Amino acid sequence: MRASTREPVLRATGLRRMFGGVAAVDGVTLALEPGARHAVVGPNGAGKTTLLDLLAGTLRPTQGAITWLGRDITAWSPAHRARAGIGRSFQIPTTVSSLSTVDNLVMGSWPGSRRPGWAAGRYRELRAHAIGQADRLGLAAHLEAPAGSLSHGQRRMLDLGMALAAQPRVLLLDEPAAGLHGVADLDRLLNLLRDLPPTMSLVLVEHHLDVVVAVARTVTVMHEGRVLAEGTIAEVAASPAVKRVYPGLPAVGHAAG
Repeated sequence: MRASTREPVLRATGLRRMFGGVAAVDGVTLALEPGARHAVVGPNGAGKTTLLDLLAGTLRPTQGAITWLGRDITAWSPAHRARAGIGRSFQIPTTVSSLSTVDNLVMGSWPGSRRPGWAAGRYRELRAHAIGQADRLGLAAHLEAPAGSLSHGQRRMLDLGMALAAQPRVLLLDEPAAGLHGVADLDRLLNLLRDLPPTMSLVLVEHHLDVVVAVARTVTVMHEGRVLAEGTIAEVAASPAVKRVYPGLPAVGHAAG
């Protein structure tokens, strides 16, 4: 990533994660500035989801360190990181099937709520916010429906909404376009990502390269657990090594703002 005078909000240094004798992530370093729009791409098995798991705290690194606003958080739990401001979505939506759509959104917003305890007032406040959010997710007509009754695409949007509901400072998204069908669903996702607060940082793992081109300012290409190239889409697309292992990456991308 290009040099900057801004202090990274989230930094990973020399991350390594072993599974048996295999390094799923091998020496990855990443510095995420406030407002970053950063995509991580690469072929299946490159280590992209494992990297998100390490950043979110779902996995602990075998080696390396993660800092948040300069503080070492390598040993922090996922819940501690969520309360600090790291939000996460998953490849398989992690909604609670028995809860209503609106209550899933309330649950997602709980880590970011400043009102203490489980008071009824806190729930009413978060529910009102969730109802306002549902229209942008295409879920306004399904507020009281159990999440388990939603289509895969709707649960995908609900999972994203739950991550956004806590108003994180860093948002980690794992293939948010997976399972979305039709132009309307994809447009809704792109509009949500384009409308993220300018101070919120985004790390996007995505195989749908149209989404990467539309959203990302910088891209990391991973292969076999390592960083193969990093830079703008045009820069990484021009790399001979990237062309060999990840052909088809467009040579045009998001204009940095």
